[in-house]
Amino acid sequence: MIGYVTIGVTDMERAKAFWSELLADMGCTVLFDMGRIAMLGRSMEEPMLAVCIPYDEGEQNPGNGNMVAFAPGSREMIDKLYAKALELGGTDEGEPGVRVEDVFYGAYFRDPDGNKAVFYEMG
Repeated sequence: MIGYVTIGVTDMERAKAFWSELLADMGCTVLFDMGRIAMLGRSMEEPMLAVCIPYDEGEQNPGNGNMVAFAPGSREMIDKLYAKALELGGTDEGEPGVRVEDVFYGAYFRDPDGNKAVFYEMG
């Protein structure tokens, strides 16, 4: 259902470096780069993450309540990617752990531009 999600950034090179390094363990790369916007993912046929300088060239700001969720496949990978996000300059928004017993395990962080994301597993 979801084709791609776009997040605004202030520095394209920093954003591409952060997200491509962070998501590499999930098989993601920069699929195409048009300068102002770049798409990251495993293929053009799967959901992608787009990082972009806002079209109106106005100030980038993360939305209140907006968040991108990634399902890396295991709690071990969630823990690994959360730690990697912090090593790459992200900030903590909630350490890895069970949020809803037997239902949801997640680890929350923000990228260098303040965009919120989570690595999660259901069940």
